[in-house]
Amino acid sequence: MHQKCPMMNARRLYRNSIVMTSPQALVLASHSDSRRALLDKLQLAYTSLAPGIDETSLPEEAPESLVRRLSEAKARKIAERMPEAIVIGSDQVACYEGRALGKPGNPESALQQLRTFSGKQVNFLSGLCVMNPSRGTCHLAVETCLVEFRALSDDQIRAYLQIDRPFQCAGAFKSEGLGISLVRSIRCDDPNVLVGLPLIRLIDFLAREGVTVLG
Repeated sequence: MHQKCPMMNARRLYRNSIVMTSPQALVLASHSDSRRALLDKLQLAYTSLAPGIDETSLPEEAPESLVRRLSEAKARKIAERMPEAIVIGSDQVACYEGRALGKPGNPESALQQLRTFSGKQVNFLSGLCVMNPSRGTCHLAVETCLVEFRALSDDQIRAYLQIDRPFQCAGAFKSEGLGISLVRSIRCDDPNVLVGLPLIRLIDFLAREGVTVLG
């Protein structure tokens, strides 16, 4: 599902001289290693900046509304600082029984999340916002991925947490790491959704702003 949203010091720079990009600067509103690794796949020059926003959910806020709002808020925060750039914002939550579960932050919360998911199906929602203030355009989407977890013992969960340490990952697991051993199946149109940046939708949004991956 996608829609348009209303408009109103770089630490890391990635460059590739082979692939053509837009003359506008491209900025990822995140310092997440996972998101940067995903965006690196597109071989586009970009800057990564942390937006530093409050990610607390609003009272009675639905998970889909939460990731959409935070994705836009992250992009908008950076766009205010770099109004000539094209900014990418993204956010992710795990959705279980209608509740949004974000980053556990510590081993005990991570254990509790994975204990809850054991033998269950969990939806992972990734929001995406591409904002171009110079053109007054903004594109929003929320992509979903359904994950079925294996039945997990506490010993298995603890062993996993010691290795991957996924305390800053929604749902407390990294599908790109040993976390793949925790799941029975993954169903989604874009496997990157589960890692936290929907690349297929991102390519579409960037193309609308004149940024092409393959020239």
